[in-house]
Amino acid sequence: MRAKKVSNFKKKSTPYLYLLPTIILMFLLLIIPIGMVVGYSFFDNVIINDNPKFVGLQNYIEILQDKTFLIAVKNTLYFVGVSVAAHLLLGVAFAMLLNTRYLGTKTKALFRVLYVLPWMFTASVIAILWKMMLNPSGIVNYLLEVLRLSGNQIEWLGSRQFALLSVTFINIWSGYPFYMISILAGLQGISTDLYEASSLDGANSIQQFFRITIPQLKPILISLIMLDFVWTIQQFALIWMTTGGGPINATEMLSTYIYKQGFSKYQYSMASASACIVLVVCTIIAVFYVRHQKARD
Repeated sequence: MRAKKVSNFKKKSTPYLYLLPTIILMFLLLIIPIGMVVGYSFFDNVIINDNPKFVGLQNYIEILQDKTFLIAVKNTLYFVGVSVAAHLLLGVAFAMLLNTRYLGTKTKALFRVLYVLPWMFTASVIAILWKMMLNPSGIVNYLLEVLRLSGNQIEWLGSRQFALLSVTFINIWSGYPFYMISILAGLQGISTDLYEASSLDGANSIQQFFRITIPQLKPILISLIMLDFVWTIQQFALIWMTTGGGPINATEMLSTYIYKQGFSKYQYSMASASACIVLVVCTIIAVFYVRHQKARD
């Protein structure tokens, strides 16, 4: 009887033993750092002071009253909202184009390679590429002058008027292929019988798109939007390597604000409080994402 219990215990514990290395790494590299950041947010002068003072919610109050933080929130909402919406529209448009029967196999393969290229570049390559193109003497201003759309050399990344719009455009360009690939996979999974049946009932292409394609893609689209929201709100490398949050906070995001608080001003408590606010927002989105995945399953 005892041997049977030991055997059953081994069988039940074996899967957890395989997961143990991953669990340990997640605990060391994820759980503990998050716990430390949350703890730091309730103290003053952490890390640089051996005896930090407990201040409760004072750091959060100061953060919410900081004008630069409010500017960062405003810029982040614009950056995330426009990026996610544009990613969705471009992803659907290009996926529909690549799924059409009017293009040949070789043409589709060529377009897929071209369209997916922006997603394959690293943030550093994208930043350098677009900084050169958006330079006052770069190709973008040259084309505008040739087409007589502008007679001046515009500081796309150096002016408060265009900087936020420029980095948002760069993020849209580099991120839409993920939507395109995912939506294309979803389109190829929709049965053609649905379209044939609707055609027999007299439905046109627009009606088929809104009554068949979109409902069938809805689970994928919701998942993509929630994931993209979390990824975009944490975007740091692209902003830092193109504008650094400038000029004069014109492109200051929550990610760059947290970085400057922690590693430029050495205000680790304030940086931790800001990071906790972002963590709460991302956690809420993550909860909705998990619930949506369970409902989908």
